[in-house]
Amino acid sequence: MNVPLKEIEQAYTSAKKYYEYFEVDTDTALEKLANISISIHCWQGDDVNGFENNSDLTGSGIQATGNYPGKARTADELRADFLKALSQIPGRHRLNIHAIYAETGGKHIDRDELAPEHFADWIAWAKENGIGMDFNPTFFSHPNSDDGFTLSSRNDKIRQFWINHGVACRRIGEHIGKELKTPCITNFWIPDGFKDIPADRKSHRQLLKDSLDEIFSHSIESRNNLDSIESKLFGIGSESYVVGSHEFYLAYAVANNKLLCLDTGHFHPTEIVSDKISSVLCQLDSILLHVSRGVRWDSDHVVILSDELKNIALEIVRGDFLDRVHIGLDFFDASINRVAAWVIGTRNMIKALLYALLEPREMLQKFENEDDFTARLALMEELKTLPFGAVWDYYCLKHDVPPGILWLNEIRKYENESLLKRA
Repeated sequence: MNVPLKEIEQAYTSAKKYYEYFEVDTDTALEKLANISISIHCWQGDDVNGFENNSDLTGSGIQATGNYPGKARTADELRADFLKALSQIPGRHRLNIHAIYAETGGKHIDRDELAPEHFADWIAWAKENGIGMDFNPTFFSHPNSDDGFTLSSRNDKIRQFWINHGVACRRIGEHIGKELKTPCITNFWIPDGFKDIPADRKSHRQLLKDSLDEIFSHSIESRNNLDSIESKLFGIGSESYVVGSHEFYLAYAVANNKLLCLDTGHFHPTEIVSDKISSVLCQLDSILLHVSRGVRWDSDHVVILSDELKNIALEIVRGDFLDRVHIGLDFFDASINRVAAWVIGTRNMIKALLYALLEPREMLQKFENEDDFTARLALMEELKTLPFGAVWDYYCLKHDVPPGILWLNEIRKYENESLLKRA
């Protein structure tokens, strides 16, 4: 199937004129969009296994379901799959990796001993391909997390192990940022919690605070590494109590000037993250988003172009938060082609941002400031049927990636030539 170049260009010219009626410059919107980088998560490509030769995932909600053929088995395969995905995604983006993706040359290096050299191949690859990187300590799927507690463990030895891991990961993040000349966000999430009702909620949270204080007391260069902390409402095995709740981390972020990570799958199913963005940015300089799609629980489905995704993008653009919100993805689906999942989820995030950038914000705010809520609602509804798709296809064309669903042809070809040949 060939790309209909002439038709796409004609459709864009028509759409551009249509948006001009609403005082929107589509060319300016596309320029802004091209400067937004999405941090794409490596763990979609291998079901969160990493390279520690430990196939058992343990932790609060750490599950990838399905057995679609072609999972990456090595770092080289994972990197190749990621580059294939990037080739079908418009714009320039980042890679987000976990500590369990260290390459140690076959030697057993425990997580408290990880160092920048164990990520040298990732950094060299990122340099070669002009990709920025972000990082995450891995506080799950380890013997020292089997009882459900890490940084908030009452066992001093276990807690110190994870403190040392956190310190090591910040130093790795700092090194990544320095080498790639773009700040690395090192994001802290822990699975700590109780399955049933606890008798003491305070003690574990005090231990978590003390552990974080110790980790962050080690000086690093903020121009190379930014610290982020991520909350969760509940998970499998921690249904009744999670130590690192939203309220805990919000207070900690405000008090200690840390990035607050809002994961769209880490709240109650009826709770929306889009409304939280402007609320927390009244008190914080910046935040991190982990965009996912929970279905009844934090199940990390592939991101779709839902109303909430569009509302998240609208909130970012309406509040002039593009330089204060770091956008990352966090889902893992092993029931479909893993490379296609990357492409679908990332393209949808970018589509949502384009949808927001094409909104006539000044016109809407004028109606609102004049208390003309009738016109505001009418215009909001009218915008839903504007020729947004024509602008999206043109954006893909400008960035030399297939418009529409044509990218699927390339992924199917890659699947037949590479993925299906993996044992």
